[in-house]
Amino acid sequence: MLARWADATGVLITVTQGDRPEVLCSADSYSGEALDPILAPVAEQLHASLNYTSPKGGCDPRLHLTEVFWPNGVLFGLLCLHGPASLTDEVTLMRDNLVGRMENDLSRQLPLGPGDRAPDPGPEPPVSLNDFINSIEDHVWIKDTEGRYVAANRSVVRDWGCSPLGKSDSQLFGPERAALFEAADSKAIRQCRQMVVEECADPGDPEQKTWLETIKSPIISEQGTLLGVLGMTRNITQRKVFQEQLTLAATVFANSAEGVMITDHHGTIIEVNEAFCRITGYQREEALANNPRLLKSGRHDPEFYRTMWQQMLSQGHWHGEVWNRRKDGTLYPQMSTHSAVYDDEGGIRYFVGIFADISQQKQTEERLAHMAYHDPLTGLPNRIRVHSRLDSEIARASRTHNELAVVFIDVDHFKLINDSRGHLAGDEVLCEFAVRLRRQVRQSDTVARIGGDEFVVLLPEIDGTAAADIAHKLMALFQQPVTLSSGEHLKLTGSMGIALYPQDGDNRDTLLRNADTAMYRAKQQGRNSFAFYTHALTERSVQHLKMQSALHLALPKEEFSLVYQPQIDLHDGRMVGVEALLRWHSEDLGSVSPSDFIPAAERIGLIDEIGLWVLREACEQGARWLAQGLHFGRIAVNITGPQLLKENFVGEVGRILAQSGLPTSALELEVTENFMIQNPEESIQRLRQLRGMGVQIAIDDFGTGYSSLSYLKRLPLNTLKIDRSFVSGLPKDQDSRAIAEAIISMGHSLSLTVIAEGVEHRDQVGFLSDHGCRLAQGYLFGRPVSADKIAELLVTDARCHVTD
Repeated sequence: MLARWADATGVLITVTQGDRPEVLCSADSYSGEALDPILAPVAEQLHASLNYTSPKGGCDPRLHLTEVFWPNGVLFGLLCLHGPASLTDEVTLMRDNLVGRMENDLSRQLPLGPGDRAPDPGPEPPVSLNDFINSIEDHVWIKDTEGRYVAANRSVVRDWGCSPLGKSDSQLFGPERAALFEAADSKAIRQCRQMVVEECADPGDPEQKTWLETIKSPIISEQGTLLGVLGMTRNITQRKVFQEQLTLAATVFANSAEGVMITDHHGTIIEVNEAFCRITGYQREEALANNPRLLKSGRHDPEFYRTMWQQMLSQGHWHGEVWNRRKDGTLYPQMSTHSAVYDDEGGIRYFVGIFADISQQKQTEERLAHMAYHDPLTGLPNRIRVHSRLDSEIARASRTHNELAVVFIDVDHFKLINDSRGHLAGDEVLCEFAVRLRRQVRQSDTVARIGGDEFVVLLPEIDGTAAADIAHKLMALFQQPVTLSSGEHLKLTGSMGIALYPQDGDNRDTLLRNADTAMYRAKQQGRNSFAFYTHALTERSVQHLKMQSALHLALPKEEFSLVYQPQIDLHDGRMVGVEALLRWHSEDLGSVSPSDFIPAAERIGLIDEIGLWVLREACEQGARWLAQGLHFGRIAVNITGPQLLKENFVGEVGRILAQSGLPTSALELEVTENFMIQNPEESIQRLRQLRGMGVQIAIDDFGTGYSSLSYLKRLPLNTLKIDRSFVSGLPKDQDSRAIAEAIISMGHSLSLTVIAEGVEHRDQVGFLSDHGCRLAQGYLFGRPVSADKIAELLVTDARCHVTD
């Protein structure tokens, strides 16, 4: 069938060494002459292979030979196909299957036919059974069916101390052990297979450190007859040690409370334990084949991990604290030890990481630290903590050249509360004041209880005036009664002392001591007050408090008024505008300078209300002048930064203009340069809205900030005002000349009107006029005067005359 499929001549040839190949069978009855094209090349190839040469005529591409072997590897013959130059896949598969079946039949030793020859088994092997078993270091022995030893190797004779041949187990080991050995023999015979029948400590080893393994197998003849038992005993102590170590390691690995992660030398996770899964939230299957970076928290920079890996590669281990991320996204701290495992050649084979979740430890440390640095009653920082904070703030203030204040607070007559109502009531009072103090101060401030009824408030980046403002707010906390758990209301007072860095001390102890001294001065002055360590500051804070109180009453009492300073055209001396300036004459304090009360109004939150009053009064006055036929040009009103940034400010300006009847083009709003730099985007938005209404916009005190040309181009400006500090040095001061020239040139380049303020001398006018500054105001042209005086000037159309 194979020959027909291949369209070839098929022949099975037997081969005997040194003989010509003979045909065993063929697909069809071919004569010898017909098979010569097959037999001749086969003979030539066999001859060439035996002599390690190539066939003389080369290989016939139409001849396809496949070898067939006896089970012992001896060549049985060749399956030959002669015909096509190449075989199809189907033919090749059919041929290989046929060869397989032939070899299978040969392995079952099919009866040989008449005239057939079995392969030559070769000469008798030179190795005897004795030689074979003596070459084995383990104990090897054979027993006959009677249980007598009929063979044993040298290791048996050496270790047993005698030759066991012809003896039984009872003769060699006594009846007790002989019974065990005979039972083992019987078991192996019954199961009719090789088996391990005993694994025990060597009875000859008194310290029981040696472990032996006995393997027994029944010896069965070809006819199935039992001939005896073959046994081999080997020393497995080393293997036992390894097994115990592996079992111990596996037990520790599986039951360890610490997470264990093993990676290969590339950093790929190859094993984790149950604790790893419990701590990280990742299942074993999720972690395997991943990189440990799946636990990365993001709290460490790349340099941290580079240092870790460099130490592991160079030193073989790393130990430290790491923040990692669980599967659910939560962060946790762990204490980790990473070690490298080396192979026999010294190369790194594995990395083993052992880690413990120290979240509880961290929480305990934080609780202990809180207890060490905080007051257990109020939860405020204690004396140790405030000392540390004060040292840090002093160092920072020294670097940044800032001031800071230390406020020492004592509850007046606190001892009477403890004596009359008990210490529990006293504790309630202290806790209530602790809460009030924390709510009143800034986030950057520190409130501490340093003992008894004494508190310390640390105020960084603050001057004496601001410290006095905060002290007033803290004093107000005592005006509110304290309600005890019993329902009783207590009205208390407090005394405070303030020390400032650096003038009152440049170190922690000095500042605290001086604040304490100032506090006692406040008590000596009648309690329920505060005092600065420096007497002058105390007096100033008293005046400041009086001024704040008076400011709250200034508007209701109509104590504010406006004066107007003319703005002059330097070319012809005409009045082209006025600037409205606020004045305050207090019933209690007399005339107060704007440089004093305007900052105070900003601090206590009255500046918006006062600013709207100024704007409304100026617009109404301008409208009255226009109604009288007096054309004043424009009226300039100063506005503060907080006013400008109010969401409804633009709407308020529109309403005031509408109510007063003043044309929008007659109003000019002046904003300081520094404020617009601090809030550029919001300032630009508000100014554009005002400019869209027709209101004129000016930058006041220009040159004292840090405006750039590109920034000024974005502002919807009409006017630049040169600050009086630059005008005062003209024309002699070289720096003032350069700055004034630059501002005038910048204003012209942006098509802005430039006005100089604070002009007091003729030579200043000459310099400004020569360099293109058109407008000016100052005492040279007229001091700020009342609205009636401005009206007189406008009625007479008088020009501002320059007088000595």
